[in-house]
Amino acid sequence: MYPFRSRSSPASKAGRYSVRSTLLLAVLGPLVVLLGLLGYSGLKLFEDWAQSRLEKEVELVARAVRLPLEHALERDRQGSIDQIVASVFRTNRVYGTSVYDAAGSRIAASGAEEVEQNRGRLSEIAAEGSRRGEYGEVAGRRVYSYFVPLTDAGGQIIGLLEVTRRRSDIEAEVRTLQAGAGGGLLLALGLVVGLVLYAHHAAIGRPMSRLSGSMDHVRGGDRTHRAEVEGPADLAALAETLNSMLDSIDETEAALEDQREHQRTLEERLALSEKLAAVGQLSAGVAHELGAPLSVVAGKAQRAVRLPDLSPPIHDTLTEIRGQVRRMESIVRQLLDFGRQTRLQRRLVSAEQLGRAAVASMREEMQGEEARIQMIGSPPGPALEVDPWQIEQVLTNLLRNSAQAAPDGEIRLGWGTEMGEPFFLVEDDGPGIPPQSRSRIFEPFFTTKKVGEGTGLGLAVAHGLIEQHGGRIVLDESPLGGARFRVVLPAPDGNGNSRAVSEDG
Repeated sequence: MYPFRSRSSPASKAGRYSVRSTLLLAVLGPLVVLLGLLGYSGLKLFEDWAQSRLEKEVELVARAVRLPLEHALERDRQGSIDQIVASVFRTNRVYGTSVYDAAGSRIAASGAEEVEQNRGRLSEIAAEGSRRGEYGEVAGRRVYSYFVPLTDAGGQIIGLLEVTRRRSDIEAEVRTLQAGAGGGLLLALGLVVGLVLYAHHAAIGRPMSRLSGSMDHVRGGDRTHRAEVEGPADLAALAETLNSMLDSIDETEAALEDQREHQRTLEERLALSEKLAAVGQLSAGVAHELGAPLSVVAGKAQRAVRLPDLSPPIHDTLTEIRGQVRRMESIVRQLLDFGRQTRLQRRLVSAEQLGRAAVASMREEMQGEEARIQMIGSPPGPALEVDPWQIEQVLTNLLRNSAQAAPDGEIRLGWGTEMGEPFFLVEDDGPGIPPQSRSRIFEPFFTTKKVGEGTGLGLAVAHGLIEQHGGRIVLDESPLGGARFRVVLPAPDGNGNSRAVSEDG
């Protein structure tokens, strides 16, 4: 496992913004400023409109009473004039109402009656004959005054109507309207910001948070965790990419682990091969040096045992010497077989032929009990392109090993083809091989037998011969309860040649 390491330092993180902060700064900020400017401009326009509307109200009041006033003024009905002026003031929409004659003298007033306007200016306004509105001061108060000329039936100006309204009243109503409009604008801005933030949280923030949580899981060592594919297409694609990356990492690590395991196996096999080669050279040299002295001892013991008049104890001793010499000669032959690297003499032969030859070679060793070996393969078995003598020796060593492990038990020799590869099976119902010894059974001189019952070379010789053929020996547990050796050999190609490359080319 390779832990994830963060490549970003705290300093680099400090200079970065989150998606939410970027959204607030880059989108909402300009949007709020823009809406603020538009709102301010709108409020100014609204203020002008509201002020114009309030001024229009004063104008409408003046227009509404103009005709009755003209009629009363033309007939010099002072009571009617006073009544009309008082009724205007009672509407609570104006600050004061005044009626002037053509010379600018006030003849009726309500509200701000104590205020006297400049008579000359009033006469000028009346003489102009046009309606007009203006801001000014009355009794120290800023007011808005609207002037309407009053005419008789012939169109002659006979007076002037002035309707005033305090500017503070207008401004107060404008501010009230502004406050309402401003509150509505702020509410709208708040709703826009809230909707944008909620949309960000639902569409981006929550999937991003879960994606970040998934990355934290992986960084914490949970390599089986996978991100949920949700949210907008970009974030969903990012989650899928993260999951694909994690899958690829798992696959790569699995492949690397397989490669490392294969490399360890090759290194172990190489080390074993080097060890076997060194031991083989030593064994061949020792066997060669022991061969001649053992031959001399065997010959002298044989001649001595033929001498006449030997006492029984001496005769038995010489016979025992000969037996031990034969045993030593057998060990020497195994040493020579182990250390010898001969060219393979391949020829086409059936598996049945090799199996029967191996069983026959065991006849003398088992003293006629070869019937205990059951051949379970179907004749003639797969065709093999091998060195018959060496494969027979392999099978003989394996059968001998089984016979020593199960002296009174059952032994099976079989053959067949699996996945296009021919194989032999040798199994028994003995005690089997302990698990702690299985990794060393093909090492030279390693044996699980008691001292004096085995040299530890039989399986090593068999292993070397099968590898020389390009095959392999696999140890397994037998259904009989003992050990099972599976000898797998390369299948011959269509031309009758072995597919594996051997040392003889």
